[in-house]
Amino acid sequence: MTGSIEGLERFDSPGKGRGLRVTRAFKVGELLFSSPAYCYVLSAKERGCYCEFCFNRKEGLARCGKCKKAFYCNAKCQKGDWAMHKLECSAMLAFGENWCPSEMSRLVARILAKKKTQKERCVSEKLLLIGDVQSHVEDEDNERREMNEADLAGLHRFYSKHLEVPEHKDLLTLFSQVACNGFTIEDDELSHMGTAIYPDVALINHSCLPSVIVTYKGTSAEIRAVQDMKPGDEVLISYIDILYPTDDRNSRLRENYYFSCECQECKSKSKDKAKMKVRKRRDPIEPDVISNMVRYARKAIREFRTSKHIKTPSELLEMCEQSLEEMGTIFDDANVYMLHMMYQAMGVCLYMEDPEGAIKYGEKIIKPYSRLYPPYSLNVSSMYLKLGRLYMGLEKHSAGVSALKKAMAVMEVAHGKDHSYVAELRKEIAQK
Repeated sequence: MTGSIEGLERFDSPGKGRGLRVTRAFKVGELLFSSPAYCYVLSAKERGCYCEFCFNRKEGLARCGKCKKAFYCNAKCQKGDWAMHKLECSAMLAFGENWCPSEMSRLVARILAKKKTQKERCVSEKLLLIGDVQSHVEDEDNERREMNEADLAGLHRFYSKHLEVPEHKDLLTLFSQVACNGFTIEDDELSHMGTAIYPDVALINHSCLPSVIVTYKGTSAEIRAVQDMKPGDEVLISYIDILYPTDDRNSRLRENYYFSCECQECKSKSKDKAKMKVRKRRDPIEPDVISNMVRYARKAIREFRTSKHIKTPSELLEMCEQSLEEMGTIFDDANVYMLHMMYQAMGVCLYMEDPEGAIKYGEKIIKPYSRLYPPYSLNVSSMYLKLGRLYMGLEKHSAGVSALKKAMAVMEVAHGKDHSYVAELRKEIAQK
């Protein structure tokens, strides 16, 4: 670990390498530890909404006088961010609309800059210490390799004047390490805010039955118990969305983290039947019919993902509706593939500013979510938040307050009762 954290110790976890375990009891909702980011970057899409330095969300942020693209709470935050922002400030002016490095390139550039400004061990050694998921350059598929090469090219194009860039092979290894060890910082509705590296958090191993949850306070990660823990229990988070059935989860883990999970849920597959719920019929549906529909659903999900930046919102919504109609001939509305496509359709409706359409899908999603996700899931609280705010916008105050209160019950455990998101939500409810 990068420092000593009371109540926790590093140990060799059987079959997993290094891990963390508790040395005292922790209750549900109790904070195990808070971890500052080793390096972080705000998403370019969120500029103007959040402070680049502290990720504070507020109106009236001050703009950088030079590039006019970065925003800060005050001069103190701007000064604090200058060591990182100067990598981009003049480049954004020089490239104008052509300035478009990926978020991964931006984060790696900051890691390299930090290596130069701080007298610490080699940055690659530092990253190798932050978890057992390290570099898997040789294991990467062609798509991942091409993405890394594109990110690397972006780093050279936009940052080479200001950075000492390592050799090609070393840089590819660094990108691979950051891809495996990076964390996505999200807001209360699980919208993407930025990406960060947390050395201590990266020591925590994966389980599809996690004992803790990671939330964010500014740029710091907070780890809270979502199960009562006794001394000796391993600290476990989920690296992936655990809504999906066992085969899908492990496929995702192998693809992104190069291992398969052997937790109790993956061995028993106890929730798979509920997650793969089919429509009730007089005659049972043949297994091969279900298998064919699963293949169709996975293909539809992949096609939607690749179409997001190509098709219009109306076309995307039509894709969702067509796949839901096709899947609905076999799958129940509570089937996870149906829920996935409903969630995408809800997102498109929100983008199109169609609250009624978004509510229609959200109301179908929320009850199955509450059953299929574990208690204190951020996926559940974020869905209640979205629905509550949509209801409020349509003057449906009773339904809105009810949904927001359900969101708060989860968030008080996951984020802590003193978190700014919880305080804002309390105020939101009180005003109605």
